[in-house]
Amino acid sequence: MPDELEEDLPQGLYETLRTEHIERNLKHLGEGLATQFETVSEEEAPEALARHIGRVVRKALSSAPSGARLELANQLLSNLARADAITDPPQVLHAVYDTKQIRRRALRRPTTPLSDAALLTASHEDPNLAHELRRELESADQVDLLCAFIKWRGLRLLEGALKELSERGARLRVITTTYMGATERHALDELANRYNAEIRINYETNATRLHAKAWLFKRNTGFHTAYVGSSNLSQQALLDGLEWNVRLSGVATPRLVQKFQITFDSYWEKANFVPYDPATDAERLDDALRRAGGTTPSREFGPTGLEVVPFLHQQEMLEDLDAARTKGFKENLLVAATGTGKTVVAALDYKRLADGLGRLPTLLFVAHRREILEQSLRAYRRVLNNGSFGELLVGGEAPTEWLHVFASVQSLTPERLDKIDPSRFAVVVIDEFHHADAPTYRRLLEHLRPTHLLGLTATPERGDGKSVADEFFEGRIASELRLWDALGEDLLVPFHYFGVADETDLRNLEWRRGNYEIAQLSALYTGNEARAAKVIAELRDKVLDISQMRALGFCVSVQHAEYMAQVFTRAGIPSSAVSGSTSQPERDEALRQLRDREINCLFAVDLFNEGLDVPEIDTVLLLRPTQSATVFLQQLGRGLRRAEGKAVLIWSGLLSSGHGEAPSGGFPAAPRCFASGGCWSSVSLGDARSH
Repeated sequence: MPDELEEDLPQGLYETLRTEHIERNLKHLGEGLATQFETVSEEEAPEALARHIGRVVRKALSSAPSGARLELANQLLSNLARADAITDPPQVLHAVYDTKQIRRRALRRPTTPLSDAALLTASHEDPNLAHELRRELESADQVDLLCAFIKWRGLRLLEGALKELSERGARLRVITTTYMGATERHALDELANRYNAEIRINYETNATRLHAKAWLFKRNTGFHTAYVGSSNLSQQALLDGLEWNVRLSGVATPRLVQKFQITFDSYWEKANFVPYDPATDAERLDDALRRAGGTTPSREFGPTGLEVVPFLHQQEMLEDLDAARTKGFKENLLVAATGTGKTVVAALDYKRLADGLGRLPTLLFVAHRREILEQSLRAYRRVLNNGSFGELLVGGEAPTEWLHVFASVQSLTPERLDKIDPSRFAVVVIDEFHHADAPTYRRLLEHLRPTHLLGLTATPERGDGKSVADEFFEGRIASELRLWDALGEDLLVPFHYFGVADETDLRNLEWRRGNYEIAQLSALYTGNEARAAKVIAELRDKVLDISQMRALGFCVSVQHAEYMAQVFTRAGIPSSAVSGSTSQPERDEALRQLRDREINCLFAVDLFNEGLDVPEIDTVLLLRPTQSATVFLQQLGRGLRRAEGKAVLIWSGLLSSGHGEAPSGGFPAAPRCFASGGCWSSVSLGDARSH
């Protein structure tokens, strides 16, 4: 805000106190102009008043004769309740030090005064960032570093200053990550072993939860400084990279420095920032850096010889299960959103039980599709580091030892169940437990008497709105991580929802038991050129590069899926269709083609709602109506898993005119808000959640 205001106040935003001068100018406001004032709060008053007084004093001292400035300043100070007169001539205290133990570092200073803020842009006029950091380290009494990447060569540039910092016994705290595998373990080991740094690491390898680069230098004198910018601790960033960094000052920008300290302390206390000790954690860090750098396979696959360490949210689930069993509950339900690794949690939970017993207890893992069973078997083998663990009971395969069986529910026929001793399996795990009310699952649950029963599901609600927890677990859920919470914790990719009014009238279709008559719906959608053309047009508008897309489309019938695949292929978007009647080899081949981008879209019906593990899917098309919240969330979940290079899920649905309860692709019982005059509307996560 300028020191002087023109008599005609220009239109625009202000942030200055209401003064007598402004009051006079308000009398000259032009016709039709209005003002907006806000009372300063008690909390903000000291800063607002000091800012205004400082501006006035600065102007007065600048215009006063040089010989009168000191007298004027002391006159102003004498009028304050606690006067602190300045000595003549004015001098600035630069240091207090022990003459018997003086070191050059006690007197060397950063180029930028401690009381000033600055912007360092790596230009010739600016001081070198590495030089400034060394000077800051030499006079600091505590240092906090928040840095996404830490490199050995960057550390070497600060070697001397860090050594002196350690010798003085100053505290050094470091927070870093394994993101992209860029951090070098040798650098962290050096920080810990040689410079006594306390280190905490965020091991999340998929989400870029921490990308900050910042230093805080605290001094017992109160003259704290901080750097916030683009420079990681690497040689290029500190020496010659085109990096921008803002230097903060506890004098010039006290609130920002205070916020830095509070935020850093909050990170330091969070459980997902894990303490690092080179003596015990080096192997875990190496494994995490390799996986983050893409040099080792995901832990979902076979044994690697390395221990599977649960993520924070998985550790919390395991602790919840332990707590439930400590209370005497042997039958427990785990509710975890698709993509958060509930099968890995089940495998880790089994390993804990085995470790407690000193042996591998008998196990029955039940699912309804071969794909789920094969993925689950790989997860257990990876966790147990045992490539021969487990046998399949699905299709034509049958176990020989019957100790650790991964069985499809269809294979557990009444005749086969009758031959199984109810207490044969000490641990029974049932995936997709929301199916438990179906006769095949209910028969299984009524027959078996395991020591421990674990149900897994992302959606415990049944079609009638009730929860399977009420009937089978006395209303208890041992551990719960819902979709919205998983998104909020950055465990899944964010999504962009687009809804389009497809101008299809469903009001003449038969409505039976809360659903449209499938044959009629299929006949209406199959061959509907206008509807298909709208899907393609809007998809091209919303997806950056169709040729790089991996999309999954959910259709109402086999005929509808095959029709959509034909239309897309004719439009230059290679596509295929699969259904429950498609053979397993054909399904596997279709998924391989989608992964390898030989096709860009796979249309499905009665398939892939559950158990599909293709993290690369980045687009989901909801091309049929549904009344089931469970089905809706399952289909959405097919695209929410994190994968390299995947920043966001494009999620779209067509909205038709119908009974109102079931627009095509809309959120069950909610969704007219998604349509906007026949055009696609982006709905944020918060908006979708509020509806």
